[in-house]
Amino acid sequence: MSAIQLNNLAVGYGRRTVLSGLNATVESGGFYAVMGANGCGKTTLLRCMGGLMNPMDGEVTVDGRPVADYSAREMAQRVAYVQQRPLTDFEFSAFETVLMGRNPYQRKLQNESQADWDIVEQAMRQTGTWHLRLAKLDQVSGGELQRIMLARAIAQQTPVMLLDEPVSNLDVAHQFDIMDLLSRVEGKTILIVIHDLNLALRYCPRLLLLGDGGLVYQGPTADGLTPGNIRRVFGVDASVSDGYVRFLH
Repeated sequence: MSAIQLNNLAVGYGRRTVLSGLNATVESGGFYAVMGANGCGKTTLLRCMGGLMNPMDGEVTVDGRPVADYSAREMAQRVAYVQQRPLTDFEFSAFETVLMGRNPYQRKLQNESQADWDIVEQAMRQTGTWHLRLAKLDQVSGGELQRIMLARAIAQQTPVMLLDEPVSNLDVAHQFDIMDLLSRVEGKTILIVIHDLNLALRYCPRLLLLGDGGLVYQGPTADGLTPGNIRRVFGVDASVSDGYVRFLH
């Protein structure tokens, strides 16, 4: 069963096409790395998948239904999106920020329930941010802010999570912590933009590899991150053995 389907998708800005001719199936429950060189369109693709921008051509479907047919509220109950550079209101505490993940389930003038508060606490504990719950967002580091935003996405309890470089500002230990957490999540479809080829090989069973203005490869990560594909997409020479990429000088 597919969670997301791309049908002859073209995306871009104004008259500039970034990606075109994309046909891909994202299987329900899969953990996908989205990879490619800087500027190849990874963020643009995720934004289109999440209904945050319209395609130039083609279609994205979520659970068999075109994204364009969803209301904003319905989409927020299906897909959680964590952007690379979070837009924040520094007046809110970390707890209040994560609690916003429950907004798609609230009716007008309805207060959050104890169940909502419990969901938020669990998400913050999972991401190691519970101790920051009272801190204002301008009092936390970039890496801490990234984990708070991930906690908000987890609290949103959507079947699909789109994560744009969620480990980019984290130290090595927290990178492993977050990737461990994501790999253990059950019942969710996760697409993560990630630059570290070895993290992708270790944690992400599936791969969407972008390059040359389109989709270079889709399938098992171990089969896609070949020396030939690495050279083609990233312009560097590498060897791959025992599930590890070694870059050649």
